[in-house]
Amino acid sequence: MVSNIWSQSGGVGGRKRGISLKMLMGATVFVQPLDLVKNRMQLSGQGSKAREYKTSFHALVSILRNEGVRGIYTGLSAGLLRQATYTTTRLGIYTVLFEKMTGADGRPPNFLMKALIGMTAGATGAFVGTPAEVALIRMTADGRLPADQRRGYTNVFNALARITREEGLTTLWRGCIPTMARAVVVNAAQLASYSQSKQALLESGYFNDDILCHFCASMISGLVTTAASMPVDIVKTRIQNMRMIDGKPEYKNGLEVLVRVVGKEGFFSLWKGFTPYYARLGPHTVLTFIFLEQMNKLYKTYVLDR
Repeated sequence: MVSNIWSQSGGVGGRKRGISLKMLMGATVFVQPLDLVKNRMQLSGQGSKAREYKTSFHALVSILRNEGVRGIYTGLSAGLLRQATYTTTRLGIYTVLFEKMTGADGRPPNFLMKALIGMTAGATGAFVGTPAEVALIRMTADGRLPADQRRGYTNVFNALARITREEGLTTLWRGCIPTMARAVVVNAAQLASYSQSKQALLESGYFNDDILCHFCASMISGLVTTAASMPVDIVKTRIQNMRMIDGKPEYKNGLEVLVRVVGKEGFFSLWKGFTPYYARLGPHTVLTFIFLEQMNKLYKTYVLDR
């Protein structure tokens, strides 16, 4: 989604991509605690166990009390590597496809084509970023386990090396299908819900096509995107964190995860960790679309209308 911003302005150079990547990785430092809380909430009450955390706030307080301030930044190195691999691939793929689909007269692709390009770029980036995602899920989940059951990865590179050595190279891509599915759902839901929300707000007569309208439409889009992608996200989290029991994996596939979560923990358990997930995705969606709208105006003024 972020790639839409720069591509609308007629392409992006390596320097701009580098600056943008640094900004996103810097933002990871601030959202890492939200990721950790979200992952812990999604793993809480797994199977027939009682839920460890009542709410996201309870989870955050418990982590701080039991693991300290450093505890809420567990897995930061994996989060940074995920951002570097996923974002770089996604932006690169989007930019290349966008430029190929741009008309000879410089006219950008239509909405549907941009959505397809975004989903393709997101899915490809998710595949490349899956090893870092697996490491992140395991590192953030470690603190909830008894000391003798913890994996004890010291950093993301230690995690990747040990996973490869102890479980095989293919384990690094465990859960890549739901990871890619989540990326497709997020891109599709963000684009469609933002467009529809903006249209509804403008047609209400209470909004003009300005930043306030873009902000409100973005908040609605973030809410819809969070709700749509969380069931896929919990499948991804459970599969990537699962252990082998008597030589067999805890789950055979994503469908089994969904059936067991709904059957043993309740239907609404598919949205466990909603608050930290929305707190992470909401501001990202707002900034993405506000910048996108401004870039669209600049592109129209200085390129199309010339």
